[in-house]
Amino acid sequence: MEKLSHPQVTIEIIKKYGFVFQKKYGQNFLIDEHVIQKIIRSAEISEGDTVLEIGPGIGTMTQYLAESAGKVIAVEIDRKLIPILEDTLAEYENVTIINEDILKLDLEQLVKEENQGRPVKVVANLPYYITTPIIMSLFEHHVPLDSLTVMVQREVADRMQAGPGSKDYGALSLAVQYYAKPYIAANVPPNCFIPRPGVGSAVVRLVRYDESPVAVKDEKLMFRLIRASFNQRRKTLQNSIANAGNLNISKQQVLDALEKMHLSPNVRGESLSLAEFAMLSDILSEN
Repeated sequence: MEKLSHPQVTIEIIKKYGFVFQKKYGQNFLIDEHVIQKIIRSAEISEGDTVLEIGPGIGTMTQYLAESAGKVIAVEIDRKLIPILEDTLAEYENVTIINEDILKLDLEQLVKEENQGRPVKVVANLPYYITTPIIMSLFEHHVPLDSLTVMVQREVADRMQAGPGSKDYGALSLAVQYYAKPYIAANVPPNCFIPRPGVGSAVVRLVRYDESPVAVKDEKLMFRLIRASFNQRRKTLQNSIANAGNLNISKQQVLDALEKMHLSPNVRGESLSLAEFAMLSDILSEN
């Protein structure tokens, strides 16, 4: 079979199976070999690697991954794509296809079974509507992974890299930067996909830290504080946290903590660095 990265081959496969794109799954298939090669180079895939691919679609990138990696585990939520994948990937013996929702899969168990618990490399062309939940699930559940190389909406890539005070800075920026070092490997225009998305995309590589750049006593509390701070980002930090129903922290407790940190009582969450959120969490956890 010719590579699916040739647009005509992708169109033929879609017609052959009468495949209809599902808006609910945010399906946009890559049709650019140069972009795929850039993703594989960025992910530093080698024969010794086991790759977890999220959302293989019709198997376009999976074909290239199978030729570079020792093993590929492709997790696809759309059951209508499974017979197509079994066809397009028939000649690759090192590919395992799993028809599951990645957010409901026990990934720790999967990695244990498929890779003896050793870290995997995650590669994905992520649906835009569910990018953040997937990335956060992989990090927060401490799935053994070496790196994530993902195709995301360009503005999401900017948020991952953003620092305090910028309009793109938010909960995603802090979460990603707590767990991994992000960098944008490539910008990808809409014409590299079928169907064309309405916005530009970017390939982001997230290299997992062995140890986070900041130490915090209660990781879960810190992220609850971060989410509360950005749920109402135009409000002061003391109001955002005091109004959060799941925290049970008073305005006075926040004010006392800010005073200890030598920060203004009117400071907003968007001004705090990751280290400052960790410090705030540690002070509030003592109370």
